[in-house]
Amino acid sequence: MAESFLTDIKKHFGSGNYEGDEFGGASGTSGQGLPTGTPGNFMFATGIECSYPTIEHGKVRRDLLEECGHYEHWKKDLQLVQDMGLKVLRYGLPYYSIHKGPGEYDWEFADKVMAEIQRLGITPILDLMHFGVPDWLGNFQNPELPVHFAEYCGAVAERYPWVRYYTPINEIYVTAKLSAKDGIWNEQLRSDKAFVTALKHMVAASIMGNQQIAKRRPDCVIVQSESAEYTHELRTERTPHIQLENKLRFLALDLLYAHHPDGEVYQYLHENGMSKEEYDWFMAGEPPGYQIMGNDYYGRNERMILPDGEVLVASDVMGWFNITHDYYLRYRKPVMHTETNIFDPNEAPAWLWKQWVNILQMRKTGVPVLGFTWYSLIDQVDWNRGLEVKEGTVNACGLFDMDRNPRPVAAAYRKLLQEYGQITIIPHGELFEQTTRPATLKVEI
Repeated sequence: MAESFLTDIKKHFGSGNYEGDEFGGASGTSGQGLPTGTPGNFMFATGIECSYPTIEHGKVRRDLLEECGHYEHWKKDLQLVQDMGLKVLRYGLPYYSIHKGPGEYDWEFADKVMAEIQRLGITPILDLMHFGVPDWLGNFQNPELPVHFAEYCGAVAERYPWVRYYTPINEIYVTAKLSAKDGIWNEQLRSDKAFVTALKHMVAASIMGNQQIAKRRPDCVIVQSESAEYTHELRTERTPHIQLENKLRFLALDLLYAHHPDGEVYQYLHENGMSKEEYDWFMAGEPPGYQIMGNDYYGRNERMILPDGEVLVASDVMGWFNITHDYYLRYRKPVMHTETNIFDPNEAPAWLWKQWVNILQMRKTGVPVLGFTWYSLIDQVDWNRGLEVKEGTVNACGLFDMDRNPRPVAAAYRKLLQEYGQITIIPHGELFEQTTRPATLKVEI
């Protein structure tokens, strides 16, 4: 096994972390700034919960597509998306069960679902890795992950050439933290070095996967879903490690978008196993394609630490608008609200409208907001425990329950669509536009 992920990448793909022209456009295209034309429509979306990490040190696979009944009801689920009047669906193919080995794939389930999505005229944002990897790849400590995952991304883009929107790896920061620092999923490690290792392998995998997608689909749109996090420390004397955590929440996107972190974070990376060669590789440039920064927000993403150390959920103290605005000022990317829900079905309609107020506030500031997602279509299972224990507890956070009956939030979302369904992306200078022209790397606002 290679000591560094760069060894395998250079062997298979060469030394660059992206292939593009001087403007950063996908290989074989000419990047000349943004195309002109009519801005695309705002993307109202939902998603189908598809997490599949392992727990109990790899002995148990959590497959939420199975636990939420999607394998049995996939055709009904897709029809519900259409019946809701939604045009866009965050959809995750089960990577762990499709990719059987190097160059070996089982497309049976994926082919059926993708054909139905295409027939119904739904635009998928195709999620290619969601919290887990195939058993033969082990876990996120494996430096060979970027090469094998990139080949999988290329195979998906080859098989479904009509798909334009992708999330190569969902919530990289959260995946690395829960798998390698909090000891809950997959490798179940608890160290800063393991966290940095998982993070750099996943970001490298996302970059190389993005490259392979762009070779097949030069106008690809990459929606990088990341958790909008913040911890409020309610102490007069701040704790260094908590203040560092508030910086590390940006780390996955810093590496993905070639944004230099501050000196403290750079030192943290160096002390925990990232070589200068690896760091320079990440900072060489951004991936090709149109890049959208997706921010997921749940009330539990925002926390308060009291003077005695007690941790409380801080729902909506800052909220999606304020936290995401910090991310926007850092990266200057078009944004999308890529996930939200609440576990109390009676409070869900109000939560939906509150999140929509956040969207409207962001638009008022001139920030290009491309879409909003209620996640997910169907109730989920065991997310009250972070999937750590397999209890079978139903989390009533879907637009529909496990029997595919509507929750109150479904009616609220329909009402929102009736009122706002025809809004477009607000023009603001030279803005992101959805056209058929090959993508350029940087979106200048």
